[in-house]
Amino acid sequence: MTHSDGVTDPPASPNTDAPAARINPHIPHPARIYDYLLGGKDHFAADRKAAEALIEVSPGTREGVRAHRAFLGRAVRYLAAEAGITQFLDIGTGIPTQDNTHTIAQKIIPEARVAYVDNDPIVLVHGRALLTGDPAGTTDMIEADLRRPEKILADPAVQRVIDFTRPVGVILAGVMHFITDEEKPYELVEQLKAAVPSGSHLLLSHITLDFTDQVRREEFTKPYDNSTAPMVPRTFEETLRFFEGWNLVDPGLVEVVTWRPDPVEYQELIPGGHAWAYGALAGKP
Repeated sequence: MTHSDGVTDPPASPNTDAPAARINPHIPHPARIYDYLLGGKDHFAADRKAAEALIEVSPGTREGVRAHRAFLGRAVRYLAAEAGITQFLDIGTGIPTQDNTHTIAQKIIPEARVAYVDNDPIVLVHGRALLTGDPAGTTDMIEADLRRPEKILADPAVQRVIDFTRPVGVILAGVMHFITDEEKPYELVEQLKAAVPSGSHLLLSHITLDFTDQVRREEFTKPYDNSTAPMVPRTFEETLRFFEGWNLVDPGLVEVVTWRPDPVEYQELIPGGHAWAYGALAGKP
């Protein structure tokens, strides 16, 4: 179905075991909401409705999401160009869009290896079709769930891409705020941190309400209440805890728009002035 905004819903899938068959167009999904906010085309009416509800609560949401994405690009460039990281484990990657991890890394290091991990069928369908990288490098899209890090680390496809005896860039960009406290987010991250050697880096960004006193938490998270994953904003101190025991790269944990901003990069004016997200890089000693 094509809508008045020119967006066509992805086609319904036949009842098979293929990833496309497990896509539910009636339940909002964070990856598809994010895709809509970035201006993509891989989303359904339920995702658009949830995204517009979020924009109504926070008019700067669309611009903030783009600022969040720009932070990912700058941080990956740092990892490849300055930290010398040649392999990346990007978990909760979302639907491929512009400036994906492998695109940025392989421009700097053509032989860079990137394993994308996501549990959303629509991400897998589009990711496997769109993720083409430098032939000197390796790029793969793997189905797994962040809530089971042991399965990610033991997955044969992940092991083919990532050599865990060498430094790894572990990327958790905009995903930990979909892990509830009951799902033990800090323990999940610690398992990933423990699996990589000295010299590895953690790139993590997280939604927060620290920059507003006008929006109640329940109001902000309500658009995600009926989605496949609820949203859990966290404070500066709660986000900082994810990096415990590792050395933060200057300027530390800051709002994503202020993490090593690129002077030539287009910075959209965000209504309200904030992207409502923290971001940081940290290295394993």
